[in-house]
Amino acid sequence: TEYPSLVRGGHNVMQVSISPEKVTSAFQPTNLLVALNQDTIDFHFEELTDDAILLFDKDKNLDTSKVKSSVKLCPVPLSQIVKDLGGPEIMSNTVALGASLALMGGDLKHLKDLITEEFGHKKAEVIELNHKGVEQGYDYAAKEYKNCCGKVLEPRASQEKLMVVNGNQTAAFGAIAAGLQFAAIYPMTPTSNILHTLAPLQEKYDFIYKQPEDEIAAINMALGAAHAGARSMVATSGGGFCLMSETYGLAGLSETPVVIVEGMRGAPATGIPTWTEQGDLKMVVSAHQGDFPRIVLAAGDGQETFELTMKAFNLADKYQTPVILIIDKHICENDESYPAFDYSSWQLDRGKFTREKMENFKRFALSDDGISLRSAAGTGNYYLANSDEHDEIGYSNEEIDNRNAQMKKRMTKLQTCIKEDMEEPKLYGPQEADITLVSWGSNKGAILETLKDFPNVNFLHLTWVSPFPTEAVKRHLDKAKYVINIECNYSAQMASIIREKTGIEILDHLLKYDGRPIYPEEIAAKITSVLKK
Repeated sequence: TEYPSLVRGGHNVMQVSISPEKVTSAFQPTNLLVALNQDTIDFHFEELTDDAILLFDKDKNLDTSKVKSSVKLCPVPLSQIVKDLGGPEIMSNTVALGASLALMGGDLKHLKDLITEEFGHKKAEVIELNHKGVEQGYDYAAKEYKNCCGKVLEPRASQEKLMVVNGNQTAAFGAIAAGLQFAAIYPMTPTSNILHTLAPLQEKYDFIYKQPEDEIAAINMALGAAHAGARSMVATSGGGFCLMSETYGLAGLSETPVVIVEGMRGAPATGIPTWTEQGDLKMVVSAHQGDFPRIVLAAGDGQETFELTMKAFNLADKYQTPVILIIDKHICENDESYPAFDYSSWQLDRGKFTREKMENFKRFALSDDGISLRSAAGTGNYYLANSDEHDEIGYSNEEIDNRNAQMKKRMTKLQTCIKEDMEEPKLYGPQEADITLVSWGSNKGAILETLKDFPNVNFLHLTWVSPFPTEAVKRHLDKAKYVINIECNYSAQMASIIREKTGIEILDHLLKYDGRPIYPEEIAAKITSVLKK
């Protein structure tokens, strides 16, 4: 899904990839282009394959002269059909859906059922009007351009039920499944749909969603809820996280668990706010001054977003520290089909946490694993939690021995996390390969599509950023014959972290920062160029 950062107007486009096999990426070529205006033709005609089809509004006198002659033109009177039906102009997109369905050999019943579901909250005549629109679009295209695309949409052999969800939704679902009790989220592209998903589900799943006035209020509310014992989260983008940085550090020093979902977009400043990028990595890993245990995870698709969101809540509680899950616009707002997620084996872990009143309770007691017993406010266990260095009870204390002991205690949590919870990066493809691709985030989908055509290439996918899986990454890269780093940022930020943590410098990169995702065709071209050397 692509749209400009305008309140109204501009060019909007949605690309859909269809296959009987699992689809993990968008692609550069277009086989069927549906143009409701001239911009769609002007911006996308070069993407059309030689045997592509261009379906467009016959009534708008659109210029198709730039389109190559091998492309089949399928004009349909979209506007006239809407006018004859007495519907609003915007309904031409519904008519175009009907016409597209005919070109691809689909069953009109399914589309009508979806319209009934989508417009079920509206008047019956609205549903009926849209039904007539898709019927007439379908009938016109079926008559004029019969079997134009063939049976693209013939029934699947497998009748497995799939859900169609985006990363924002799976982050929200993962939070609910993990026992979310409080969320405070200020809307910011591309994570706004997390709050849109959570807000109507509060009563059903017994949590509170709070709409704050800004990002600073959001994380302070979430921190307060966590201090009171609730499983708590916020979600934002890079600019919003910048505002949250001060409280992020407070959570680290006060050892308060909170989950932060950071959905990256084009930066710096407002940048290109409705487009994708992976430029926040080093900022997130290093945010706030000083040292405290930072746990940072990075998801590569919607399912990983679901799973890592659940994991983030357990990690935050167990290690009593903020946990950040990084995703990006390409994950946040793009839909993908999945079987229902199975989390039946997952267990809620609140770590060292008590609601029982205890004598001589020491909230920040020194311990071998760096983790102290935590208690919710209101249980009768007296302690202080502020932004100063403190002793075991929480009183501000700047003495040398105390400072050293408390700092070491907090930082020991990372070593405990490495031993008990950190997962190794996943290697896709053969154990031995001519080329090893290294990447993270939403590049995963495009890389997996590319590997289908290159059996001599493997892919190391990183999901843990802090603490970093140094030994595992070094083990894989030491035996790699040739390494290519793939990222959607200008400065190869993950490669920089790999060099810092392992001493291995990756010399070849595929970098992209124009706001668009990396496509399989671009990765394939890069691999081919290396193999030809």
